[in-house]
Amino acid sequence: MRQFQLLLLLTFLFAKISLAQTSVVGIWQGTINAGLQLRLVFHISADSTGKLITVMDSPDQNSKGFPTSGTSIKGDSLIIEVSSVNGRYAGKIKNSSTINGEWSQGKLFPLDLKKVDHVEELIRPQTPKPPFPYKSDSVEYDGANTKLQYGATITIPNGRGPFPALVMITGSGQQGRDEDLLGHRPFAVIADYLTKNGYVVLRVDDRGKGKSTGDFENSTSQDFANDVEESLNYLNTRKEVNHKKIGLIGHSEGGMIAPMVAIKRKDVSFIVLLAGPGVKITQLMTEQNGAILESVGIVHSASEKFLSLYKSMIEIIPGADSKETAKEKVNQLVTTWQQQTPSAAVRATTGIYDDSSRNKYVNTIVDGLYNPWFRFFLGYDPAPAIQKLSCKVLALNGSKDVQVISKSNLAGIDSALKKSKSPSYKTQELPGLNHLFQHCKSCQLAEYGKLEETFSPEALDIIRDWLNKEVK
Repeated sequence: MRQFQLLLLLTFLFAKISLAQTSVVGIWQGTINAGLQLRLVFHISADSTGKLITVMDSPDQNSKGFPTSGTSIKGDSLIIEVSSVNGRYAGKIKNSSTINGEWSQGKLFPLDLKKVDHVEELIRPQTPKPPFPYKSDSVEYDGANTKLQYGATITIPNGRGPFPALVMITGSGQQGRDEDLLGHRPFAVIADYLTKNGYVVLRVDDRGKGKSTGDFENSTSQDFANDVEESLNYLNTRKEVNHKKIGLIGHSEGGMIAPMVAIKRKDVSFIVLLAGPGVKITQLMTEQNGAILESVGIVHSASEKFLSLYKSMIEIIPGADSKETAKEKVNQLVTTWQQQTPSAAVRATTGIYDDSSRNKYVNTIVDGLYNPWFRFFLGYDPAPAIQKLSCKVLALNGSKDVQVISKSNLAGIDSALKKSKSPSYKTQELPGLNHLFQHCKSCQLAEYGKLEETFSPEALDIIRDWLNKEVK
């Protein structure tokens, strides 16, 4: 009898496990707030033995098919390990269509999943589609100095060359050759437009992304500048390229890297800076945080109090000799600031309300900023490199950019260029455009993916007209 009861119990447990596994099979989608709203999608299936298999997509970053290293269910808990991106999802199965949980990738993000029939494709009418009225080739080449391999797309106009050429330089964060973001592919749009207008364009995967090799996590902007030099070396091997008319076009951090490269290379005859930094990065980041806070409704008095703290934190972190030292110094700063600041302003800008939340805030800030890339970035002043330029320069900023504030940034670039040997330069603010050069409404970061426009046609025309006048 006891054996029979045990058999019934085992059968019941097996049925419960099988039912749980069956209920999670399908497509699950949720959104994390990592500054931007990013969708994560898990495709869960079961093999013939009942083992769960998951493939992850990040459609807003145009990244699909991430293999997972394990999917398991214990009771009502679902765990998905994604070792390829150092990520992990842990959730509680609420019912057959809802899982509540968190995504862990360096830090925790709330991520509730809903079961869906399909993943909705975003509308991006500017994304170029074949057949193209020019030659488009995927290429791979080796860096003689970096010892890395680079994957890229080169687009070449029809007709007789040689043609002027540009290397595109992506902004901050690891990105593919099209600078994919929230379904937008701005570098594909720009390259398509410029190639139709007579320019060879090379757009390249960041190191460690796509077909490019290398360690991204421990690299700095200087390392990325070295990558750009290898791409210039490659362009110089192409017979379709006019080697006297080679330039760079960089967006955001890419606009910081372009002058770093141009002052070292005699073969760079022009650069285009799209929201490229023109002031000290500590100033840029402080202004950025102020603009973002106010764009989401934080009152000016509260954001002002926070910015004094933020500026001090980002000045301390790069020079600290260890992460532990950085945390000690930042904790002292935050504690003093908290004591001197109204609690409503503290909570609105940092989320701090007690010792535990303060410790969590300090850890999050230092863990996020104490790495090779951020330490180099926060210590950088772009003015000296811009002052050393001897090539032609076009610098553009959107008036609604909350990441690189247009007026102060263009003023910084203009001031530095006046001290340079640039034979011709132009700085211009474009009304109504955000950091991605989209026409925006709320102009908050969260709006980037909601806008169908990828890159302003007016901005494209300005770039083309300047290139035709100054380069062609």
